[in-house]
Amino acid sequence: MKKNMGSADRIIRLIIAAIVTILYFTNISTGTLGIVLLALAGIFLLTSFFGLCLLYLPFGINSCKKQE
Repeated sequence: MKKNMGSADRIIRLIIAAIVTILYFTNISTGTLGIVLLALAGIFLLTSFFGLCLLYLPFGINSCKKQE
């Protein structure tokens, strides 16, 4: 599959995942909400490493720079 995430999108997702993880492990975000946010952070990490967001596919979103 082709990548559909640009570098800015990937960096933003990594930063959000890091912030959510820090909030969870410092017990600021706890309970069910903390677990849901931690799972979302894991998804953000995976999508940023692979450069592919499956939710972008049905909507035709592509944040990669166009290759000429």
